[in-house]
Amino acid sequence: MRTAPPRTPKRPPHAKKRLPAVAVLLALLASLIGTHWTAFAPTARAASLTEVTDFGTNPGNLRMFRYVPDGLPAGRPLVVAMHGCTQSAAAFDAETGWTAMADRWGFALLLPQQQPGNNPNACFNWFEPADIKRGSGEALSVKQMTDRMKSDLGSDPARVHATGLSAGAAMTNVMLAAYPDVFASGAPVAGLPYACATSVAAAFTCMSPGTNLSPSAWGDKVRAAYPGYAGPWPTVSVWHGTSDTTVVPANMRETVEQWTDVHGTDTAADTTDTVAGYPHAVYRDSAGRPVVETYSITGMGHGQPVDPGTGAEQCGTAGAYVLDVNLCAAYRIGQFWGLGDSGTPPPGGDPKTVVLPSRAADDGYVKASATGAGPAVGTLEGTYGVAVGRGSDGQHNRALLSFDTSSVPDVATVKRAYVTVTYASGSGDPWAGNRMVLDVRSGCFGAGCATGADDWSAAASASDVAEIGRFTSGAQTSADFTTVNATGTTQVRLRLASVPATTAYVFVKSGASATLTVEWE
Repeated sequence: MRTAPPRTPKRPPHAKKRLPAVAVLLALLASLIGTHWTAFAPTARAASLTEVTDFGTNPGNLRMFRYVPDGLPAGRPLVVAMHGCTQSAAAFDAETGWTAMADRWGFALLLPQQQPGNNPNACFNWFEPADIKRGSGEALSVKQMTDRMKSDLGSDPARVHATGLSAGAAMTNVMLAAYPDVFASGAPVAGLPYACATSVAAAFTCMSPGTNLSPSAWGDKVRAAYPGYAGPWPTVSVWHGTSDTTVVPANMRETVEQWTDVHGTDTAADTTDTVAGYPHAVYRDSAGRPVVETYSITGMGHGQPVDPGTGAEQCGTAGAYVLDVNLCAAYRIGQFWGLGDSGTPPPGGDPKTVVLPSRAADDGYVKASATGAGPAVGTLEGTYGVAVGRGSDGQHNRALLSFDTSSVPDVATVKRAYVTVTYASGSGDPWAGNRMVLDVRSGCFGAGCATGADDWSAAASASDVAEIGRFTSGAQTSADFTTVNATGTTQVRLRLASVPATTAYVFVKSGASATLTVEWE
């Protein structure tokens, strides 16, 4: 890594000036990341972190670093990753897992870096009005770096994403608000809403105890950042530790309110589940598209979640404010952005989506003993629908839902599919020490598509492919899967992974109240 100062224009005098009160704030902001970090250590790969010194007028006087996997072709995604206070680009690449994901999935990585002359603790100036405006200060510098990357590498302009930790997370929201025409998605980790603070005093309040505004007031701040812009708006993955005392968790709620309002949806999560034991929620727009998601990392303090190891879903190296919580944020964020499947983009742009109601005439449930002996079709009636779990008669139930998926093109690549079911009735807790799982069949499970006794044990195309989290009212959505039959029927079998010892069941409605959503390219 070069240590010489970048050959870039100096920050204008008005932007260099700092009031004495700012020094106090900067001392507090140092706690956003700490004063120590793991030094960048080159790995065996040939690609490395390099500095770029000419990327425009650079009004924010930032430094630009990039990581580009060897042989990366044109047309690949670009991720902008912004460090927190006292950190550097070199302390935020491999440690957080982003370089490993860039190598694995094939995208370029841009890492802006703050300079001590702008901020003694190397914090991005998320609370300075001149630095968070479109066409001004640090925000414009990051945009110019992004333009340079796209020019040099031929990055796909429709797949540019931003993320950051703490002060870098606040700057992530700055980039999404000021340049929604540049960034498709973002992921603030332990951050603050856009324009939460435009003064020193407000910055203290935003960090703790937090600033409580209405969703529309937060949304107006984003809309004012680029007047007249009509969308599309970036999708946002929001991460926060529940034990964060530096940037309090209330900021996650306010960030969700801001971006759901921008997307024209409400603040009630459409689906909730757990990932690696941590609460995860998804907020969808009127078309059913996930536009905001949250990960609430129970018990975690201030930092970036990682899961060191060599597994497919693992990443990172634990250290100061890079916290091993058995969940790799870079991996999950990349999945939300579609980087994990980021091949050649489809003609015509965004993935296509269809929401299909279940085919009620073929829906039903099958009862059997604890060993699966004596399977028989259960009685289906309009109020309660189909049953999953152990009934009060001691029999065990598996439900069948059928969907006509012939509207998915034969040549389509399914990116994700998920089932949404609606609660009708129940008893006990089927999820207590158990899991409700989905088996999926490309076609029909048994000899026919109508529910039959043979559906109890018929082979699946994909077994235990997704889960449905606990719910006792309303609707719940499964985790994603991709097994879909584009030429006819797709059937889903709902069952409990283990045999309950006591009565524990749920009835879910079929027909229009049970849907399969399929996204494809």
